[in-house]
Amino acid sequence: MRKNLAALVFLLVCPVLMAQQTLNNDAVLKLIKAGLSDDLIVSTINASAGAYDTSADGLIALKTGGASDKVVSAIVLKASGATAAAAPPSAPANAAPALPPGIDDVGVYYKDKTGAWVSLMPEIVNFKTGGVLKRLATDGIVKGDVNGHVDGAHGKIMITFPVVLAVYMASGVDATEYQLLRMRSNSDSREFRSVTGGVFHSSGGAKRDEVDFKPVKLAPRLYQITLDSALGKGEYGLLPPGAVSSSNMASGGKIYTFSVPE
Repeated sequence: MRKNLAALVFLLVCPVLMAQQTLNNDAVLKLIKAGLSDDLIVSTINASAGAYDTSADGLIALKTGGASDKVVSAIVLKASGATAAAAPPSAPANAAPALPPGIDDVGVYYKDKTGAWVSLMPEIVNFKTGGVLKRLATDGIVKGDVNGHVDGAHGKIMITFPVVLAVYMASGVDATEYQLLRMRSNSDSREFRSVTGGVFHSSGGAKRDEVDFKPVKLAPRLYQITLDSALGKGEYGLLPPGAVSSSNMASGGKIYTFSVPE
């Protein structure tokens, strides 16, 4: 009776005692030689810190010493868990895709020669209406031609072909609301003809300086625009929607400009 009680106490206390020290291959072999069951040894391995030799020689030595496949597997799993790097937490299923490095706010970016995204700083553009305003019966929006004026004969940013732009837009704005415009250089300024309010692709607006483009969606609210050499060298600007605040008076806004050299 006393022997059975002593054995029971040993079985209960053993995992606690072993958990307080670091186990290795030799310690596990001692537990095996003491006659402990596989289940108890596995529980002790799982509950204790371990520094195991899981090389081919180490595993052969365990098997030769009487370790079962169950015990050897527990040692291998414990060793791999102790050395493997923690996996990063998985993103929620409904999380928005991460933005590319360098793009962190609403605006326009260009890809430099290293492939990095760089913010394209806007310039101030002044508008003055020109031509007769027209009201389209289809949508009731008043439209009219406007002339945009930007100081300086050339843009501050020079980009070679292929020109790759990324537009990260505010919520509720569509990529087709932006205008890509060819700007005409004077001695000290650049000019273009557009339509009021940043509204385009409509029969009521000026088309002279508008350049067609095909935006490609990269992520929610993020679009890429790629321009090849067929476009030709010159001065260009990407005009965001709502840049013109009035159709019957001078007004101002911003335009994202760049220069394409020969």
